[in-house]
Amino acid sequence: MSSDEKLVIVMWSADPTMPDRAAAPFVYALAARALEIEVEMHFTAGAVRWLFEGVAEQAFTDHGRTKTVRDFIREASAAGVRLYACAMALAERRRGEALIAEMHGIAGAATVIGLAVEPSSRVMVF
Repeated sequence: MSSDEKLVIVMWSADPTMPDRAAAPFVYALAARALEIEVEMHFTAGAVRWLFEGVAEQAFTDHGRTKTVRDFIREASAAGVRLYACAMALAERRRGEALIAEMHGIAGAATVIGLAVEPSSRVMVF
């Protein structure tokens, strides 16, 4: 693998209304990091709520209730995955809630499009 390869994961429909859908994007992000691929996760639409303090702690990703979305966020961040909130989604859904410490910043659609057209980048949407 080339060290300049990048995977961009857009969290869109994997939002807090369906926490069972949230595990897969993190599993793919962690697999890419294991292959030493740079990974960014961009949380948009309702999925931006995962980055609000207190939301991901309550959401289990499996029927056995062994792992929360917050567990995945911590694991991904520790592995070097960079987490970004969509500016439009924040403007629409945030009502003063604190954001989690693992969040790297705010980005928008232009950021994702800019990355998507880079020859060494790939984008996955969940």
